Amino acid sequence: MPQTTYHFPEGFIWGTATAAHQVEGSNHNNDWAAWENQPGRIHNEDKAGLACDWWNGRWREDLDRAAEAGQTAHRLSVEWSRIQPAPHRWDEDALDRYRAILRGMLDRGIQPMVTLQHFTLPLWLAENGGWENDEIPGLFETFVQRTVTALKQYNTAWITINEPNVVIYSSYIDGLFPPGKKEDIAAAWHAVLNIIRSHALAYHAIHEIQPKAQVGMAHQYHGFIPARKYSPLDALIARVNHQSFNNVFPLALTNGRVRFLHKRTRLPHAAGTQDFFGLNYYTCEMVSFRPAPKNLFQKRWFPPEAEPSPFQFNASYPPGMFTALEWANTCGLPIHITENGIEDSQDDFRRKYLLTHLHQLWQALNHNIPVRSYYHWSLIDNFEWERGWDMQFGLWTFDRETQVRTPRPSAALYAAICQQNAISHELVEAYAPAVLPKLFPGG
Repeated sequence: MPQTTYHFPEGFIWGTATAAHQVEGSNHNNDWAAWENQPGRIHNEDKAGLACDWWNGRWREDLDRAAEAGQTAHRLSVEWSRIQPAPHRWDEDALDRYRAILRGMLDRGIQPMVTLQHFTLPLWLAENGGWENDEIPGLFETFVQRTVTALKQYNTAWITINEPNVVIYSSYIDGLFPPGKKEDIAAAWHAVLNIIRSHALAYHAIHEIQPKAQVGMAHQYHGFIPARKYSPLDALIARVNHQSFNNVFPLALTNGRVRFLHKRTRLPHAAGTQDFFGLNYYTCEMVSFRPAPKNLFQKRWFPPEAEPSPFQFNASYPPGMFTALEWANTCGLPIHITENGIEDSQDDFRRKYLLTHLHQLWQALNHNIPVRSYYHWSLIDNFEWERGWDMQFGLWTFDRETQVRTPRPSAALYAAICQQNAISHELVEAYAPAVLPKLFPGG
């Protein structure tokens, strides 16, 4: 019997993603560097430290390996606090280093996508209110103008802000990110409005500098499934979660209407400020109503058919990828999957996760959902924010003392997918035979 192969469209873009604070190392001038020095903030009291040492040039060897593996794109971020270390000081050496990285990508046949703000804020700005400071939209616009002008020769794809919904919930609801506020709806709402204003100003500034630029946000989609289909309260709390976590920013950037929990307003200048939809997807959860205000009247857990990751921070729920792509498609824009991956130091779970989620992507493409690219999170293990170093998302791992890199089997699997632009029966059989019945039923 001939074996099936799932082919992706000609010219489909395969890449990986990283973020500045997580891989550069030696960064001491942003809010996360300060956060890491507060006891109890980071798992195991970890610190980013030297990280993957990209700031001192080890990006070269990592991008060599990415190119050798058939990757044709890489999403990276720049660090605002390096480029603007003080309110009235700009560091040209930092911009030169970013220019070198982007030139290095192009020399290797890797197309960059640059994120301008990936979670971290300069310490001088964080100490003056961060996203709650009403001057931040103008400050971000100025930073973007300076940075895009410096880098425009090497890049045309820009993400203004990464996962603003995660920033809102982790910083102002759960208290896991700086400034560590918990269930502070007023502060969250203030930050929501300033993030939207910041993006809108940045979008227009980029297009003034580079008219043919492609500009978007990276939105994380998190599925919320009512635990009891018969329960109107479970359905209600799932809708509230979906609206307040998933929909706030995409809808604001589409029609200028902002809705967050019970708050409402309009920001007309934000309407139509995306040229593409950046989608980050990891997992889904069941949700049920609970009659107590703690945890916003809800209880959440992974679906019974989902397989929890070894760290149990995420769970593999492949149908959620298709649902996320359907949701992203409602904005009517080309879609880039700007992050997708799983934490797994042993690398068995990751291979299954990768194949089953890419199969859902293939199905979405066959339903004419306009996905242009896939960026796996991540190229190499890195500092995972409040979760420290124990959560390992990389195709490559490395020794933090020696900086010696070691490929995981998933690196070879992803390389084969990139090079073949396809998922074959033989590939699945070689790297993750446990998912053969799911991907090739009856085969």
